[in-house]
Amino acid sequence: MAHDGIDACLFTSIHNINYYSGFLYCSFGRPYGLLVTHDTSTSISANIDFGQPHRRTFGNNLVYTDWQKDNFYGGVRELLQDPIKQAGTGGRALRLGIEEDHLTIERRSKLLNGVPEAADNLVDMGGPTMQMRMLKSAEEIKLITEGARIADLGGAACVEALQPGVSEYEVALHSTQTMVKEIAKAYPDVELMDTWTWFQSGPENTDGAHNPVTSRRVQNGDILSLNCFPMIAGYYTALERTLFMGDCSSEHRKIWEVNLEVYNRGLELIRPGARCCDIAKELNSIYEAHGMLQYRTFGYGHSFGTLSHYYGREAGLELREDITTELKPGMVVSIEPMLTLPLEHKAAGGYREHDILVVTKDGAENITSFPVGPERNVVDRVMM
Repeated sequence: MAHDGIDACLFTSIHNINYYSGFLYCSFGRPYGLLVTHDTSTSISANIDFGQPHRRTFGNNLVYTDWQKDNFYGGVRELLQDPIKQAGTGGRALRLGIEEDHLTIERRSKLLNGVPEAADNLVDMGGPTMQMRMLKSAEEIKLITEGARIADLGGAACVEALQPGVSEYEVALHSTQTMVKEIAKAYPDVELMDTWTWFQSGPENTDGAHNPVTSRRVQNGDILSLNCFPMIAGYYTALERTLFMGDCSSEHRKIWEVNLEVYNRGLELIRPGARCCDIAKELNSIYEAHGMLQYRTFGYGHSFGTLSHYYGREAGLELREDITTELKPGMVVSIEPMLTLPLEHKAAGGYREHDILVVTKDGAENITSFPVGPERNVVDRVMM
């Protein structure tokens, strides 16, 4: 803010408000904000939440009511009184930082109606704050490492519940309960929210990375996709693995091992100085050599931190061909190659392995410990 001459910033996204204040809001259609000046930081929350935002905010908290239309923007103006005066004293317009990728056209219009002093002087802070979030503090890395440990426990719970005839949602429930209980034990003061498990079975249900849980029952010979996501204070961690129930055919094993080759090479490529695009291109070449590149479904990994499946994304740190970011110590990224073969293929289904790596000065530390590959993840059990 000082460098770019910005008088104040209004953050409106769940991820930036959580990152800078510790408050993780639940919108239900209402606007929320965090107004940061050079002297203060204040969350702006709806009266429906009463004292919870105040208890969770590092800094001040301002509550607005629904009794008058667009009271939120009145609250923003109230908090901007000093910056508006200071800017006016200098004979210039207020420079207000916003998140362009989150502020809708309607809400932008309402903001400028409430704070006309910032007209033509809104400055996008979405990109710069994303760049800041990509480099983790020691405290963040400790939290993410704990999340990875708890994800491993969730994976073990999935395997524990797995047998022919069990439904996907029953496996997922056991995993999620295990992770929530461990989060409560490790972090007794944290809010317990948003931890979940996607457990998919069969070639159709495993074809996408984000397919919801269903009531489908696991059958012998099924390809399985294990996806555990413990959420701690808004911080996302994940474990994802390919498994098979009872039997893995030679056709399936061949595809699985191709994906594992890419996964293992990806682990080797995560190091300081490597560029995201170069990693993606080298891993593409492995798939291409096996005639499998057309079955790749998305990029090879992404950043971790304050993000979730419905908020937040550090798009500047994804292992894709169009991202030129250079890896640096303190960044945290996944390796998660995925192949999806269509139903007409003998080895149809989705194959994905996912580990979390912390970039260090000399290389990277893999903080995921769950077993990987056919030797460990073909689960041989009879129907109970």
